[in-house]
Amino acid sequence: MIIACDFDGTIVTHEYPRIGKPIPFAIQTLKKLQEEDHHQVILWTVREGALLQEALDYCKSKGLEFYAVNSNYPEEKEEERTNRKVVADIYIDDRNLGGLPDWGVIYNMIHTGHPFEPAPQGNMEDLRPQKKGFLARLFD
Repeated sequence: MIIACDFDGTIVTHEYPRIGKPIPFAIQTLKKLQEEDHHQVILWTVREGALLQEALDYCKSKGLEFYAVNSNYPEEKEEERTNRKVVADIYIDDRNLGGLPDWGVIYNMIHTGHPFEPAPQGNMEDLRPQKKGFLARLFD
């Protein structure tokens, strides 16, 4: 599976243009998805130039390297791209509708193949947030 992952607000806290604080388990989860589950992880970020290199150096210092960066595959040339959105099966980004889930939840969703729960059927009363956590509902 190809996973596109944002940097600011997703791997580190959002303090752009500085590198923010590490978000707990982000690096470890991405490494596990690559090494154990054999997914290809693309860094998909607005960072360019020196700011992008800072992010790459930060991740590399933590043992995380990417299949590709802001591109669909490592050898893709900038002039070959028709837009900045990379092709991926899953996008992990703090700007998701509903925000960024905990990295443990992200891993379990990808690992189990259950990336989302269908919206409940019925009236608007049924759309209230459920009180049980994701993992508790998963194993009901």
